[in-house]
Amino acid sequence: MIRFIMTVVLSVACAGPCWAAETHEHHAVPTLKNQTTTSVTIEGNAVTLTFGPIDLPSPHDGDLAASMPKHVFQLPKDMYLIGYKSAVFTKEGKPLPQQYLHHILMLNTDKESVSCPGEPLFFAGAGLELTEARFPDGYGVKLEKDKKLMSVVAFYHKAPPTKDVMATFTMYMAPEGAPMKDMDVYQVGVNIVCYSKFGQRGKDQTDEGVEIKPGIHVLSAPLKFRMDGCVKFAYPHGHDELLLIALENKTANRTLLRTVPDVAQDGTFLAFQPHQVFKDSRGFSVYQNEEYEMVMVYHHPRHDPRVQHGMGNYLLYMTPGACPSDSAASVH
Repeated sequence: MIRFIMTVVLSVACAGPCWAAETHEHHAVPTLKNQTTTSVTIEGNAVTLTFGPIDLPSPHDGDLAASMPKHVFQLPKDMYLIGYKSAVFTKEGKPLPQQYLHHILMLNTDKESVSCPGEPLFFAGAGLELTEARFPDGYGVKLEKDKKLMSVVAFYHKAPPTKDVMATFTMYMAPEGAPMKDMDVYQVGVNIVCYSKFGQRGKDQTDEGVEIKPGIHVLSAPLKFRMDGCVKFAYPHGHDELLLIALENKTANRTLLRTVPDVAQDGTFLAFQPHQVFKDSRGFSVYQNEEYEMVMVYHHPRHDPRVQHGMGNYLLYMTPGACPSDSAASVH
């Protein structure tokens, strides 16, 4: 049975039937007292979650650093997720700086993660990058009817005082009956990405990420995949002052992903441009028996006294088993 942190749902407003799981002694995430609302709407082939309004700044609670109560919902039929987008704004509809959003996480609490054993599957999400995801045609993540899906949202706790802040997360679904190939979802990062391993974080790593030293700061972490897969899409995540994220195959001496964001002159994150987001139906292979490394590069201005924390993550969407050919397995 999957070891959940999901005692959080005991007091949540649900779009479908509510449920409860036993408290896990070390990884329970308490439900916040601030009973701001989350709603779920389905229109055509889009499922949209709307969070808030909430007044900022708001503290973070629990292992997943939530600003609002978790929200559990169910879909009325089997659907295939084929992409998603997010936004942050005021109740009046005024767009807010993307840095107001810390993260939105979408979890399938009825399916165990491959990359984080004992945890529910993290199948989609976004941070301040607000990157729109569109998978290659014909590929999707199956979300079954009546499975308990959960959203977790966190706003940046250092955001300036702002009233009635809202966010949305829209999931694009394949048309009913469209032929689809199933993808698994696998999360990797330089910072620790599995909440059950947060106790192993060093003193320089918090919910905000890894502390970035002044000047150029290069950080890396070894990686072993728990499945063979053919990666079709890679969703990147980083923070302000990021210069580069990369995924390296150390065994084959090959760079698989190399992602460079647009940043302002002072290092403020602007966007991952579409050509920097890997999307290819041919894909590239990853193997359980090979050695990999995640790398991230940040630059923190030496004259800036503020403490900066960084993350360098990918959410990899892959079909099980190696690609039919590795001819496409080069830097992207």
